[in-house]
Parts: sequence; C-alpha cells; structure tokens
Amino acid sequence: MDNSSSCLRHGQGSRGFTYVGLLLMVALTGAALAGVGEAWHTAVQRAKEAELLFVGGEFGRAIAAYYDSTPGTGKQFPKTLDDLLYDRRYQTTRRYLRKIYVDPVTGKADWVLIKGPGDTIVGVHSPSEEVPMRRANFPREYGSFNTAGSYAEWRFVYSGPIPPPSAPIAPAAPAAGAKQTIGSPPIPASAVLSEAPPSGPSDAEPLAPGARGRRQE
Repeated sequence: MDNSSSCLRHGQGSRGFTYVGLLLMVALTGAALAGVGEAWHTAVQRAKEAELLFVGGEFGRAIAAYYDSTPGTGKQFPKTLDDLLYDRRYQTTRRYLRKIYVDPVTGKADWVLIKGPGDTIVGVHSPSEEVPMRRANFPREYGSFNTAGSYAEWRFVYSGPIPPPSAPIAPAAPAAGAKQTIGSPPIPASAVLSEAPPSGPSDAEPLAPGARGRRQE
C-alpha cells in the first residue's frame, strides 16, 4: 500500500514538471517567433524605404531631364506624369521615365504631385503618413529627410532654379501727335517721324537751274 502511494505521488510530480517544461518551451518559442517577426518587419520596411528612395529619385531625374530638354529658350516642366513617358514636344520618341512607378509604401501609384509655375509638376511625394525608420545616411540631396516625420515629407523635387513666371509685355505708347484708331495697333514712332513734312526750305533738295525757271513759269 505504501509502495502504491509513493509511486502515485512520483507520477504526479513527473507530470507536473513535464507540464511546466512544456509551458516554458512554448513561451521561449513564442518569444523567438516574435523576434523573428519583428526582424522580418524591419527588413521589409527598410526594403520599402530603399525602393522609395530609388523610385522618387527616378521621378526627380526624369522631371529635370524633361525641363532641360525643352526646345527653345522658354523652359517647361511636365503637366502630367505621362509627359515623362512620351515627350510630345518632339516628333521623334523621347522618354525620360520607363513607367509610372508604384509607391512602395502604399502599394499604389497614388503619388502627390508638387506643383510649379503654370500648374506644372516639379516633384512628387508619397501620401503615406507612416513614420520612417531611417533617420540618417541619406544621399546629400536628401539631407532634409533626416528630420522627416512621415514618408510624405520625403519630397522628390527638381533641384535646379525655377524661373518666375514672365510678366506680360505692355504695348508701346504711341508717339506724341499721332492719330490712332481705337482697337488698332500702336503706330511706331519711327513711322511717325518718317512721314513728318520737312521743317523749312533749307531741308529741301536744291533744284537744278533749268528746273527752277520752268517751275517759276
């Protein structure tokens, strides 16, 4: 009887230790999986940030190339992102961007357009308000990203000087004494001066002797 009670108590203690060990193993496994999940999330987030820097840089360089390739003297920015895929200012095909990239943070091509003169596009940025993980070691042109509070503050903008909009040219004022009909273009001052009569006899061409006599008759 005593032997039976001792064996029963021994079996119950073994099962108790086994249960505690199982719980400890489950806890350790959960902590390890949580650590793996956190590391995976960090790796994915950093990959998205690297992709965002690349894609945003592609947009910025394409906008600069479109602006610098403007025919003539009046530089122009694109009015749509599609202008970067096909430049209609030329008869031959010119492309500055391979495709309209997807925002790696949102998974959509939902870029916020940064507008410039004449409702043109000078840059883009992500609409995401998520806080970036990266806080340092940006390229020099993206130094302001160090203090960004969201990915929306990673703004990829044309870095060159943007000329101010040109002021309208005022019409030339008509010369004094010139008659001008309402609605007609201004009369150049040079035309008014060329039509003025000679100021006196000294300005007239001298007549030949024969011509003078006949004119007096």
